[in-house]
Amino acid sequence: MFFPLHDKNALTHVRLQYITLALIALNIILFVFTTSGTGNIALQDYALAFGLIPQHFSGSNPVALTFSDPILWTAPLSYAFLHADWMHLLGNMAFLWVFGDNIEDAMGHMRFLLFYCLCAMGAAAVHILANWASPIPLIGASGATAGIIAAYLMLHPNVKVWVLFLGRIPLRIPALYCLGAWLLLQLYNSLSAAGEGVAWWAHVGGAATGALLIPFMKRKSVPLFDRNTTL
Repeated sequence: MFFPLHDKNALTHVRLQYITLALIALNIILFVFTTSGTGNIALQDYALAFGLIPQHFSGSNPVALTFSDPILWTAPLSYAFLHADWMHLLGNMAFLWVFGDNIEDAMGHMRFLLFYCLCAMGAAAVHILANWASPIPLIGASGATAGIIAAYLMLHPNVKVWVLFLGRIPLRIPALYCLGAWLLLQLYNSLSAAGEGVAWWAHVGGAATGALLIPFMKRKSVPLFDRNTTL
């Protein structure tokens, strides 16, 4: 639909968005490591070990897992740090780069890190419920970044964002239109089961988690919906 390029939205509470930068660096490092074939271990092996497999939680898995099994506790978060290919990684990291810094600024460093993890876990929970018996591993930071998109929309709907529409047309439009359209598309595709192979419900779950958390996790001095802000 569109690829985010830049938003002119200066930081006001933090000097450097080092959690955002650290998350991007960690995702890139893990992508290189898991796709390099080190020790003849393929990405699929990492996905099976650290990805989110719904049937592990539904009890329909042929190999019975108990709540003492580490995979049940790590998978709802570890899946968000694995990516299938460069385009998968680039898309998620672009959204994190453009919008994550302002959410970190609105919350503070450690609270933003917690927010990011909770959005990933919220996305995982909804994906499990929507794909109860699926044996297919879910990987990728899309759920976590969807939470950031929803939070940004609630904080800065009027900020102009440069995007690459349809992969080739540069546009500068308010976040309300581009991010709002993106969120509506995720919900539509979830309900219509469009595009197999894309975890639409994880996007919806991450966005819902972000929208629910942002009023409570932002700084008290930061208004919602660009109130008291001149743009």
